[in-house]
Amino acid sequence: QVQLVESGGGLVQAGGSLRLSCAASARTSIVYVMGWFRQAPGKEREFVAAIGRSGGDTYYADSVKGRFTISRDNAKNTVYLQMNSLKPEDTAVYYCAAYPSDYTNYETYRYRGQGTQVTVSS
Repeated sequence: QVQLVESGGGLVQAGGSLRLSCAASARTSIVYVMGWFRQAPGKEREFVAAIGRSGGDTYYADSVKGRFTISRDNAKNTVYLQMNSLKPEDTAVYYCAAYPSDYTNYETYRYRGQGTQVTVSS
């Protein structure tokens, strides 16, 4: 069983930056893909970004491409989401997840975190 704990959320003004972290209780090198998702109030959870085992392959939702960067440090069992040029519409609870069969589908991830709130004020 792998436990995932997100951190780094908070309140930021539009145009600002935040870096989210997702710490895993086990070696992240044993899982193939890790991803970030988000869910805004009244909306469905949506894919944000995913990263392959070595970190060489990354995938992004169109809405965050060019502004967000996903990375991983397997030595620290941690995945990061650097979020720049934040917009009010980025406000959501952000979830980390690991080991999917379909990296864009949250329900297929075997392990999931509890989420961290990101609020972007205008």
